[in-house]
Amino acid sequence: MTNHGPLVIEIDDEPAPDVAAAPEIDRPEGQAMQRAVAGLARAPSGGGPGRWVLWAGSGLVSLVLGVAAWDFAARLIARVPVLGWLAAVLAGVLVLALILWAGREALGYARVRRLGAIRARAEGALARGDLTEARAVAQAVSGLYGAQDPSLDALDPEAVLETLEATLLIGLDARVQREIEAAARQVAMATALIPLAFADVAAALTANLRMIRRVAELYGGRPGAFGNWRLARAVAVHLMATGLVAVGDDLIGSLAGGGLLSKLSRRFGEGVVNGALTARVGLAAMDLCRPLPFRMGRRPGVSAVTGAALKGLFDRG
Repeated sequence: MTNHGPLVIEIDDEPAPDVAAAPEIDRPEGQAMQRAVAGLARAPSGGGPGRWVLWAGSGLVSLVLGVAAWDFAARLIARVPVLGWLAAVLAGVLVLALILWAGREALGYARVRRLGAIRARAEGALARGDLTEARAVAQAVSGLYGAQDPSLDALDPEAVLETLEATLLIGLDARVQREIEAAARQVAMATALIPLAFADVAAALTANLRMIRRVAELYGGRPGAFGNWRLARAVAVHLMATGLVAVGDDLIGSLAGGGLLSKLSRRFGEGVVNGALTARVGLAAMDLCRPLPFRMGRRPGVSAVTGAALKGLFDRG
């Protein structure tokens, strides 16, 4: 056999590859969190004609069920008196339990609204330099936490509220931040590990509702079920109005940390971004529920909270 040497194939008129024309790599968008927040923001607020429809429908259904229960108990008393009176007593217990539950929900919602009212009074006292109002705010906050007013010796509004904040709120801020970090970590892991289309949205929504409730409880809000939904809607509307639910280049850049997202699969990248958006939701809830503005304390940032929440989760591999 004759050795002809290496074979060279030349391709003429082959254009050089255009790097700029190459398709861009999809970046994570945090779709689970964006859908969850958008769903909360679109939830009915209970105002306008819809409120009257809801009240009228609820009243009609309650009336029909009440009359049906009464007729059932009356017929049962006529047939079997013991069972009839037992049914009547159980119906009365049910009505009493519903009244107590409704009262608890109303008190919980009023307590959450009280936090916002106290914060507005504190901001007004600082803006006007009103020492009397600042002392009234200090008494309200101290009563909220069952503590003695630590600012009795302060002689100006700034000193009153800063002493109050340093004594009663900075420790709560640290606990709230840990709750936000835990929720961000849970949402990130759920997004990364759950392959189903809407299961990650449900997981993110559940974790965020639980987180918002815990934030309100730590600051003294204690919302009920409906109060928690209304608070979550207020947080979602705030995020949608300020554009903080969108994933911008600033968020991607702050989380990349020298290329972290580029080293992850798209699914894990979505988890990181959903965790960061959960941190944004938690910090917005913190702003709405904290009874005093930040002065002595420092509001944590999204990058710091997300970094602490996800530290060690995506470092391997």
